Amino acid sequence: MKQKEAIALEYDKSKNSAPKVTAKGKGKTAQKIIELAEKNDIPIKKDEDLVELLSKVELDKEVPTEMYRAVAEVFNFIYKMTKT
Repeated sequence: MKQKEAIALEYDKSKNSAPKVTAKGKGKTAQKIIELAEKNDIPIKKDEDLVELLSKVELDKEVPTEMYRAVAEVFNFIYKMTKT
């Protein structure tokens, strides 16, 4: 069975030109990231391919331009989920 992985993204357009990776981990660390997101009502999108790509980005680094399209889909998903 494949080990659970999680990546947390943050985007503050007043501070950054692109979203950045703020947390990442496997196993227990991934579970903790997911639990914190759930506790804080942060939407979660399951996308193993995107997690694999984003896991190569260093912590607190912006997402590279070649990943913008995939990450934009995540933020679009979040926007639709949180739109009231």
